[in-house]
Amino acid sequence: MSEPLAHPALEAARLHCLSLEEALERFREDGLDRVAHWGGRLAEVLTGGGRLLAAGNGGSAAQAQHLTAELVGRYRQERRAYSALALHAETSSMTAIGNDYGFDHVYARQVTAHGRPGDILMLLSTSGRSPNLIAAAVTAREAGLRVWALTGRGPNPLAEAAHEALCVDAGSTATVQETHLVAVHLLCECFDTAVSTPLARRAVLTHGSTS
Repeated sequence: MSEPLAHPALEAARLHCLSLEEALERFREDGLDRVAHWGGRLAEVLTGGGRLLAAGNGGSAAQAQHLTAELVGRYRQERRAYSALALHAETSSMTAIGNDYGFDHVYARQVTAHGRPGDILMLLSTSGRSPNLIAAAVTAREAGLRVWALTGRGPNPLAEAAHEALCVDAGSTATVQETHLVAVHLLCECFDTAVSTPLARRAVLTHGSTS
């Protein structure tokens, strides 16, 4: 007697989970060193009075705002607040800039306004091809900011425009976004560890990639 066919929705859920497990395994093998390095570098910048700017579109905008909220508020342990701005959350600025200059400039112009040399700009994109994020990366580099990108599969234009990129190898937008959320939480974990443990901060800065 043949086994009953799996319910289509259940099979879709199973395949989704399998895709995420595979993406996270690749991320664990290829991305943890970079996230640890970023956490140490971010701790150095923010404790020194610098700022994190973050931006994305759609679901990636939500991820960017999640990151800044964890830094201004707290991730796990009690600590001081640090300066972090989600540029898409500045709705009046976003809509004014979009109306007057076009949507491709909504982040670049804010980078010009808020970014200072030595600050960090984190850009999140599942495609790595959003013109407004690429423009922000170019503007930030010209202004002396350090640009990091969380993207989907590489190579892609945003990863190439950033100083450093972490590209998630996954076939669906949902899986990329879910892996980005893990990366955001791990970045906060590494940041908190580096802030509370100066030796850990120096270790990840020395060990991590600086390309």
